[in-house]
Amino acid sequence: MKKPTVGIFKFTSDAGCQLQILNLEKELLELLKLIDIAYFPMASRNYGKGPFDIGFVEGAVTSTEEIIKIKEIREQCRILVALGSCACYGGIASIKNHKPQRELEERVYTDLTAVHSTKAYGIDQYVKVDAYVKGCPIDKNEFVEVVKSTLMEIKPNLRPHSVCVECKLREYPCIFLTEGKVCMGPVTSAGCGALCPSKHRACEGCRGPASDPNTSSLARTMMEYGLTPEEVRLKFIKYAGETQAFKEGAGVR
Repeated sequence: MKKPTVGIFKFTSDAGCQLQILNLEKELLELLKLIDIAYFPMASRNYGKGPFDIGFVEGAVTSTEEIIKIKEIREQCRILVALGSCACYGGIASIKNHKPQRELEERVYTDLTAVHSTKAYGIDQYVKVDAYVKGCPIDKNEFVEVVKSTLMEIKPNLRPHSVCVECKLREYPCIFLTEGKVCMGPVTSAGCGALCPSKHRACEGCRGPASDPNTSSLARTMMEYGLTPEEVRLKFIKYAGETQAFKEGAGVR
C-alpha cells in the first residue's frame, strides 16, 4: 500500500518548529514507516512534487510572494496543518503589525523599491486550515498526535484548556501567586506540559488563547501587580496579537 505523502513548508520564521520534527529522532524513524515525507528542504535536497496528503506549514505570511505561495500549497494538500505560533497566529513577526509598515521598512532598508513586505498573519488569513499545532516551538508529542490522528482519520486530542490547568494537574505551584511573576498561563492554550512554569518562568503566551479566555480580567490583574498599560499590551501582542481574545487583553480596538 502506498504511504501517504507529506510536505513540510517554511515561510517567515526561525525554523524552530521544523527542528523539533528532526529532534523526534527515533520516533521520526517510526513515523517514516507510515508516511512518505516527500518535501522537506530542511532535511533533504530531494524536492518531491505534490499533490500531498498532508501539508505542514511553518511561519507567518509576510509578503505578496508568500500570499501566492500559501494558496498554491493549499491547492496541493488534501489536509493543511499550521505548524507553530507563526503559522497559527503570525507569531513574533506579527508584533510589527502594530506599527505603520512604512516606518518599519525605513528602519531596515535603504532602498524601499524592492520591498514587498506586508503585515504578518497566520496562514488561515488566506487559506482554509484543517488543524493547528501550537507553540514556539511546537511540542513534539502534539506533532506526532496530529500525524497519527490524520492517518486514522480521527480528530486529534489537542487540549483546549489553559496552561493553568496543566500546572494544577502536574501539581506545580502557581508562580503568579508564590513568586509574583506576571504569567499568561490563565489565558494561554495548554499542550506544552506547562514547560515554562515548571522551570519557574512565567508563561509568555506563545501558544495563543485557550478556549474562552478572560483576557480583560487578566490584564487588570497584571496592572494590579504593577505593570503599566503599555507593558500589558506588549504581553498580549507578542505571539498572538492578531487573535480577538488577545486584542481584548491588549486593549486594542
